[in-house]
Amino acid sequence: MPTSSAPVVLRPPRHRVSTKAVRYWAARALPLWLFILLGQVLWWIIAADGPRWHLVGFAITAVIGGAHLIVMPRWRFRVHRWEITDEAVYTQSGWFDQQWRIAPLSRIQTVDTERGPIEALFGLANVTVTTASAAGPLKLHGLDRALAQDLAEQLTARTQAVPGDAT
Repeated sequence: MPTSSAPVVLRPPRHRVSTKAVRYWAARALPLWLFILLGQVLWWIIAADGPRWHLVGFAITAVIGGAHLIVMPRWRFRVHRWEITDEAVYTQSGWFDQQWRIAPLSRIQTVDTERGPIEALFGLANVTVTTASAAGPLKLHGLDRALAQDLAEQLTARTQAVPGDAT
């Protein structure tokens, strides 16, 4: 006889990434825009035609770059979320192309933490949860470094307690 249980309600994960991720994402995008602006300045210096078109191009690039540096990190912060329950790991990420992933604890194979030099400057780290899924690992980006370490330890302990072979 089948048992009746409450319906599963799909919802966004509960936790946001660290607020420091906003500054990190902006800092990561800044060198590209500086490189583009530098290229335009060099073009202006080298080119023989009048400065008017170069100034227009420079101004347009500065406006688009400034908007990107202001909007993109905040938008990503609003989208990026994560949650770990007794049953699964939930992630939501992206900017334009948004992705929502759910991995049952019984499917987790490895849990890794990583941070690059710029992330280390901001006190951030990432957690990568590898599963048997063809879609690839789940990545929790922009977490506080201490929280990332705690999550990796918690996930490792929880997955060891869940029966199954993670395949």
